[in-house]
Amino acid sequence: MTLHIIGLTGGIACGKTTASDFFNDQGIEIVDADLVAREVVAPGEAGLEQIIDAFGRSILNADGTLDRKAMRDLVFADPNQRQKLEAILHPLIRKRLAELLDLCTGHYAIFSVPLLIESGLIKLADRVLVIDVEPQVQIDRLLSRDGISLSQAQAMIAAQISREKRNAAADDIIDNSGSLQQFIDQLEAIHQRYLALPPR
Repeated sequence: MTLHIIGLTGGIACGKTTASDFFNDQGIEIVDADLVAREVVAPGEAGLEQIIDAFGRSILNADGTLDRKAMRDLVFADPNQRQKLEAILHPLIRKRLAELLDLCTGHYAIFSVPLLIESGLIKLADRVLVIDVEPQVQIDRLLSRDGISLSQAQAMIAAQISREKRNAAADDIIDNSGSLQQFIDQLEAIHQRYLALPPR
């Protein structure tokens, strides 16, 4: 594999999806851990069967799909339950992500992983791009976007690596606390930088 793998990460509600969509619009291949995480728990997949074995059928919707809200409420309320879920999903997700990265072509690819640093998946990236915002901006966006309580929003942020540690692991940081246009302008500039990286 000769292309550059750019690990895209950031705290929850920082704008990773907007960034990923921007790169996709430029014709850059995206390997998205969130999408893979959904694939491995689809009906008929081994991941969903293992979750049912571990947590029971109460975490299923009527149509047999995973009830994400019930699962989220359960794991954010109890670190032990979260660890149990991660022990099931992380190996399945890691294997599938590595397979998808091997298929990428072009000068660089975006490897979008919310927990890039915490999960150890950072080892699969050549560079790390962090989308960063002030913690209060995260909370405000979570409350308006997900309709959750303040305590839930704070727990979701606390479940991730600290902002300081995330930024310390970054090769590149984009601040998304301003306007959408300011964000896009920064993404355009970094896209040009990545295209100019020397071949590996």
